[in-house]
Amino acid sequence: MPTGSRISLIIVAAGRGERLGAEIPKQYLDLAGRPMLCTTIEALARAHEFCAITVVIHSDAAQRYAKVVEALDPRCTKALSPPAFGGAARQQSVLAGLEAQLAAAPDIVLIHDGARPFPSAALVARAIAASEQHGAAAPGAPVTDTLKQIDADGFVAASLDRGLLRAMQTPQAFRYNLILDAHRRAANANISPLTDDAAVAEWAGNRVYLFAGDPQNVKITSMQDLHAAEVRLAAGAYDIRVGQGFDVHAFAEGDHVWLGGVRIAHERGLSGHSDADVALHAITDALLGAIGDGDIGAHFPPSDPQWRGANSAIFLTDAARRVRRLGGIIGNVDATLICEAPKIGPHRDAMRARIAEILGLDTRRVAIKATTSEGLGFTGRREGIACMAIATVRLPDKA
Repeated sequence: MPTGSRISLIIVAAGRGERLGAEIPKQYLDLAGRPMLCTTIEALARAHEFCAITVVIHSDAAQRYAKVVEALDPRCTKALSPPAFGGAARQQSVLAGLEAQLAAAPDIVLIHDGARPFPSAALVARAIAASEQHGAAAPGAPVTDTLKQIDADGFVAASLDRGLLRAMQTPQAFRYNLILDAHRRAANANISPLTDDAAVAEWAGNRVYLFAGDPQNVKITSMQDLHAAEVRLAAGAYDIRVGQGFDVHAFAEGDHVWLGGVRIAHERGLSGHSDADVALHAITDALLGAIGDGDIGAHFPPSDPQWRGANSAIFLTDAARRVRRLGGIIGNVDATLICEAPKIGPHRDAMRARIAEILGLDTRRVAIKATTSEGLGFTGRREGIACMAIATVRLPDKA
């Protein structure tokens, strides 16, 4: 929406997500092939052109967050600044984000939970308009269930009028100086816990206007929520593409081969302009095929000396970036190596882990298989190694 104000965004993603019961914080859990936080950042970055975007993370999550940034659509990183590091409580994390944006000098700031991956552009527009008019505003969704207040013994003490109640959501929006001052005062007074920024603004004496929230703007708090979000994304407006890749390299002098990004000791090497990693080459071509963007030779021609001996992770990384540039999501990759030797089984998990790392995927979305050709053909004669690969990609319909 057109506005004369400088609008910034803070995404709070420093929590540990312990209620969900996962091994890692929920904002980094796999959602449709990428960390959930990717979906949240991209939804907001596409909704408005912010002057600054600050993601607040836990101090031990720098590596996880770096992988999130790598997996983002590059069009959504224009205003993204280095992350701020949060504190033990949400209030401390938000204040860290606000302090990090001092140099950006925003007029209005939106504050959103990293575990709410479905904020709509209309909701963001309502947040900006309401904060410009009222100074402090938050989305509230109508309550549909009958609500009862109970006493200490568990008996009903009162029936509440749900027509006057709202379930609070984010993004909450404020005049920047108003909410910065409120958070600083609350911190100095050691006031806690205040569970959202509207409560901080209220404590500081500001009236908070509630605008219409969105029932679809759910927060992920349980595994059931996560599975529902996965289904929702899978059923969205995506065009499912499948690409295939095939590569062959002959054996040559050497004492190792590169397969799936892993160095494997072997009595011979593989001949090629780069490191001759047939697995990464085949997967690269599968991804390029899924988006109709040529093949590995078109982007990294063997006639170019700069690619002599190159690490094939460069090629696969580039293919993944091309998918993300289209707003796409890599669903899975599946590769089959065809060779008599070396044995692939002992290295399978290392290959899966390395490919998943390059693509920003959960290892469950990467498959590596191997077969011999029963002594037939060039692979059966131990003259080389071949690899076949397929990849699925979800692209927005407009792509």
